[in-house]
Formats: sequence, structure tokens, C-alpha cells
Amino acid sequence: MTDKRGYYAHPTAVIESDEIGEETRIWHFAHVRHGSRIGRNCNIGKSTYIDTDAVIGDNVKIQNFVSVYKGVAIEDDVFIGPSATFTNDLYPRAFIWDEEHLSRTCVRKGASIGANATVVCGVTIGEYAMIGAGSVVARDVLPFSLVLGNPAEQKGWVCYCGRRLQRPEEEDAARAVYRCAACGKRVEIMKEIRKENRDV
Repeated sequence: MTDKRGYYAHPTAVIESDEIGEETRIWHFAHVRHGSRIGRNCNIGKSTYIDTDAVIGDNVKIQNFVSVYKGVAIEDDVFIGPSATFTNDLYPRAFIWDEEHLSRTCVRKGASIGANATVVCGVTIGEYAMIGAGSVVARDVLPFSLVLGNPAEQKGWVCYCGRRLQRPEEEDAARAVYRCAACGKRVEIMKEIRKENRDV
């Protein structure tokens, strides 16, 4: 279900960007601003807003009513639940806006963000992390973390498949190794934030 551009956009969607990957689907009343980038095989839900200069990788699923503002970078294979919101200004005022107010946010490969979650700008959500529905994320999230609440707190670890990990096979102060009871994959957890380049 694509057109000559290589992707599908519902007739009610407003598409200003010319950087949208093949096989991507953009649904009713979505707005994709000029200068944003969307990768291949993405699903952009109804009434989603993708701001200028937002970056979205490949195989990303964004559910209905999500707002992805300027300064947000989303890597491949990320899931974003309905009505999740990203912010981009830590000190918002209606009468002040310039590029110096922009705080960048990065969602790493394979992470999932639950419905109605809010991601306060300036954080990195690590690879394959799981953010619970309705959570307010105000600080960096470790890879494979399960975080819940307002403010969001770490409540455990999850596998690549999204299931909660139970008991480590190996563990020390810096790392732990789990075997997922659901899918059998081995997951190595590093217990501290890694300083990484936030560009996608």
C-alpha cells in the first residue's frame, strides 16, 4: 500500500517532509513537518505530529496522538504508545523561544514507551528499555530498564522480547547476566549510564 513516492500517506495527512522512507505508512490527520526525517517501514498513527528536524529511524511504530517535537531523535525498532508526548524546552515561556532553549532527547534502538507517557527533554532512553504507561521520564534510563511512575523509577529489567527478567545467572556491582524465561535469550545488563553521542 504505497504510492509512487514509495510510502503511503492518508489523504488527510499533511506531509511537508521529503525525507520519508519506503514502505512507511502515515495515517489520518497526521502532520509531518518540513525538515523532519522518517525511516523505512514505519507506522505513524492518526493525529500524530512530527516536528521540524525530528529524526525517526527504521521500523518505528508511533501510535495515535503522539507528539514528537524538534530535538527528539528516535532510533530503529522503537515503539511509542498512544498519546505519548516529548517535550523540548526545560524552561518554557510563551514569550521566549530560541534555539538555546532546545534540549535534545534520544530514544535508543528497540525501546518501548507506554501510552500517555511524558518524556521530559534532555534525557536518553537506553536500548530496549520499557517505559510504563502514564510515566513521567525526567532522567536518563538505562538499557533494558523497566521504569514506572511519576517521576519514573526503575523497577527491574526487561529482555529484548519485553518480558521482565527474574534472577541473574551472574552478577557483580557493575553488571548482571540474565536468561529470559520467556524467549531464552541471554541479556547482559550494565548497571550505570553510558555516556553516548546522542545523534542518530
